[in-house]
Amino acid sequence: MEEHAEALEADLLRYYGVDLLDWHRGELSSRRLAVLIRHLPQDSAFRIAQEGEAARWSLTDHLLAATVDHLAIANWMFASVNRDEDEPAPEPPQPVPRPGVDEDASDDPGGDSTPGPAELARFFG
Repeated sequence: MEEHAEALEADLLRYYGVDLLDWHRGELSSRRLAVLIRHLPQDSAFRIAQEGEAARWSLTDHLLAATVDHLAIANWMFASVNRDEDEPAPEPPQPVPRPGVDEDASDDPGGDSTPGPAELARFFG
């Protein structure tokens, strides 16, 4: 927590109007300080300093990204199935980049990667 003390001090003033020095002066209890820190908003400077860019993404953001990815895959599958046999297959869609997720993780067979034509053929075959 000491390494992010400046971010914490700024957030306490911004969100609660509380000076971190009040804790050092004995005017703010450790319990109250812990409660205030625990309930800082997701986009606070302290949380971003602690958790990185992933702190900016809420559950709604992750669900929206998943929805966009699934719609893109469905559209790609539709275009792949309904193309002329002589035409090259369309490029598979790229997933929406998410903070904290390595882009090379899409090569992981156990991950949430976009299925290739061979995988689709095995699934539907």
